Amino acid sequence: MSETEFNSIPDDVICQSQFKTDPVLKEQAGERLDKFLVKSIGQLSRNQFIRLIETDQVMEMTHQQVISEADYRVKEGDCFEVHLPKAVPAEPEPEKIKLDILYEDEDLLVVNKPAGLVVHPGAGNYNGTLVNALLAHCGDSLSGIGGVKRPGIVHRIDKDTSGILVVAKNDFAHVRLSEQFSAHTIERVYQAVVWGHVQRLSGVVSGNIGRSRTNRQKMAIVKVGGKPATTHYERVAVLGGGIATHIQCVLETGRTHQIRVHMASIGHSLVGDAVYGVVPKSAPAFARFFPRQALHAGFLAFQHPRTLERLAFEVDMPSDMQHLLADFEALSV
Repeated sequence: MSETEFNSIPDDVICQSQFKTDPVLKEQAGERLDKFLVKSIGQLSRNQFIRLIETDQVMEMTHQQVISEADYRVKEGDCFEVHLPKAVPAEPEPEKIKLDILYEDEDLLVVNKPAGLVVHPGAGNYNGTLVNALLAHCGDSLSGIGGVKRPGIVHRIDKDTSGILVVAKNDFAHVRLSEQFSAHTIERVYQAVVWGHVQRLSGVVSGNIGRSRTNRQKMAIVKVGGKPATTHYERVAVLGGGIATHIQCVLETGRTHQIRVHMASIGHSLVGDAVYGVVPKSAPAFARFFPRQALHAGFLAFQHPRTLERLAFEVDMPSDMQHLLADFEALSV
């Protein structure tokens, strides 16, 4: 939920980290989830419950299933747990953080984000983010609805993923760029190093991605709910005699942890991925202890929101991934 919505919740409600409902009764079956929560729990408005549902904060405990749709029809025996996120500052503060800017005009910026930099303030990362840096860099050039000055984060990449991001500097650019992402016309190509010998020269991984039923900190391919996701991959090189493979991924969609989840689902998790990775026993030490997921957003192309010109950007893999590839190549010599 937004900072404004969350900070409007009374303190005596916020002090509770979660709510639990009683099981759904026979006469309650078929009711919308948001309405059921209002009646069963109260304390929050229906709109606040809707935002909690849409941000994956509601789990049906009987089947350990995260529910992301407010119009989900509750079933007899369902029992729900509602999590409340921690409050965050209403507005991020500008911070002088060095940016690698590839392009900038009055409508947008294109930046090369280093691994380790969080994109947007959130739980555990309220400052030192890309947004804080952008606020300091852009100053008065930013505009926003209601006079709020903040950059438009149109898409994100994980903290420990490096690579290219486009950022909207005004509402016009934000809307037009968001439309391109929704229409899947943005071109995004990632470089990755995964465990194991990828046998196929190319392939496609599809499957709805949603919150894991067993670990809310992880995403997973889910049979019920979630959002459609498709990843195309090509094999670039087999490394270290098959210990790992350098691949290139093209995204149709941009779901949270998409490449990491999809590649892990076919038995080729990313080198350095502490969340989804499965390290083979034969892994050399330099790869076993690689400090981040070996993933780089190396190419981005889109239509300029105002001029309609096609803009394309490409950046080489950072030195840590280049050294990783070189170390694997040395094993084959």
